[in-house]
Amino acid sequence: MKELPIACTLTPREMAARASTLLPGLLSRAREFQDLPEGVRVRFDAATDTLHQIVAVIDAERQCCRFLQFQLTVEPDGGPLWLDVSGPPGTKDFLAGLRSDA
Repeated sequence: MKELPIACTLTPREMAARASTLLPGLLSRAREFQDLPEGVRVRFDAATDTLHQIVAVIDAERQCCRFLQFQLTVEPDGGPLWLDVSGPPGTKDFLAGLRSDA
């Protein structure tokens, strides 16, 4: 697999304008964070609008932060939604910079 740089292709102005529709906005809705070796696992309530927002953010982020890997788990019986966001070494620090609670 091709090694991609740990960098967002958006300018600071574009990032600020779109922050609510990218990972920073999504992470503000999180209920729990768990560290992964090179990323973070995030728990969300099982609301349909949250699921739609997660999918929209994944689609947007895969275009500007191509190094990120996403794994979405939808627990059975109305359980929580889990999103794992990871990548190459350095990704964990990159993601920590996006979190308002960090």
